[in-house]
Amino acid sequence: MIAQELEISLHHAFVEARTKRHEYITLEHLLLSLLRNPSASEVLRACSASLDELRDRLTRHIDEHTPTVAAEREVDTQPTIGFQRAIQRAILRVQSSRKKEVTGADVLAAMFEEKDSHAVYFLKQQGIERRDLLRYISHGVTESPPPLEDSVDVEGTRQIVIFRDAAVPAEFAARVLEDFLMMDQEEIADVLRELDGGGKAVCGLYPRETAEFVVDQIRAYARKHGQSLRCETAIQK
Repeated sequence: MIAQELEISLHHAFVEARTKRHEYITLEHLLLSLLRNPSASEVLRACSASLDELRDRLTRHIDEHTPTVAAEREVDTQPTIGFQRAIQRAILRVQSSRKKEVTGADVLAAMFEEKDSHAVYFLKQQGIERRDLLRYISHGVTESPPPLEDSVDVEGTRQIVIFRDAAVPAEFAARVLEDFLMMDQEEIADVLRELDGGGKAVCGLYPRETAEFVVDQIRAYARKHGQSLRCETAIQK
């Protein structure tokens, strides 16, 4: 379930924290280790992050703010709750999307739920948002698909359309929009209002193969959870 490259990054994070006699291993330790992780660093570079600047800020923060164990005591470094939640959240998301392995990139995206952490604060200082990471992880792009008039291959694009009836909880629809279509809270609210008004919402324009892949994922997720949420592709008229 956990990719070997992520196992190595987690091991390095623990070793680094223990070597420095830190009482806890934090999200900041985790992010620092992920800067050397192949999949996580690829996503960060795609989002125009400065890895050197992140490394400097994280190292300084860890050295200045992480409690250390007294010299006479045995070191038993323990993960913080936020650290554990990020790993668990990444595993759950990967399971729901039917991927085989959890990578460093998945953990990086999962960290953004820990909104009060300095790790997320340092990422946001560089203009990085969770939706950008998720778009790159899922589709290989860091921005929303271009509008139809800017698309070179009009015939190769498809809309993703979601249909929701009263039996489908709004919370479930919101989770689908967040996890599979990488929408932020404002975008989710707009789509939910559209679904409440007419039971149907167009959720973006994508390359045809990407749209078909995402729709298949959403359908499987809805079936797994016994929800009647429908999802289709459509040609923009």
